Amino acid sequence: ESELELAEHVELAEFFRKTYGPTGAFNAKPFEGSQSWAGARPELRAIAYDASGVAAHMGLLRRFIKVGTTDQLVAELGLYGVRPDLEGLGIGHSIQAMLPVLRELAVPFAFGTVRPALQKHIERFGRNGPVTVVSEISVRSTLPHARTDLPPTRVEDPLVIILPVGRPISDWPAGTTIDRNGPEL
Repeated sequence: ESELELAEHVELAEFFRKTYGPTGAFNAKPFEGSQSWAGARPELRAIAYDASGVAAHMGLLRRFIKVGTTDQLVAELGLYGVRPDLEGLGIGHSIQAMLPVLRELAVPFAFGTVRPALQKHIERFGRNGPVTVVSEISVRSTLPHARTDLPPTRVEDPLVIILPVGRPISDWPAGTTIDRNGPEL
């Protein structure tokens, strides 16, 4: 993350505005100006480029989340996007390139969330690997910026994605709630 130059942040911010904007103006708002992250700042990024610029992006942040009553180390995956003109071409499967990095980081699991509207997309992606998609789990996150007009946390019911990296999925802790202990990536 610290290797990115300002011009790269500007290019990524534009990529996210164009990628997330069609899903609602509010979704593009965090990327105004040169900010290339929406909540927590990623630790690592996988960025795919082609002749037209940024083609796809995935961010990663190691953190402890609380699953039920258990603290669990994960690599949270987020800031996922594929440039709209490349959607449907299978570029999302190139995210498998993150697996060696996840193994190198020695995390037992990768974790992420997506809105329920992306269920079919995630299930297609999961057919090519050991991804588990779980619903009916409440996820609590802090807001990225403290505000006096809003509570400091929010609770959502997204789809939870779990990818075993260093341990089998049977070792994932039981629980119907997840506390991110920080803002969403």
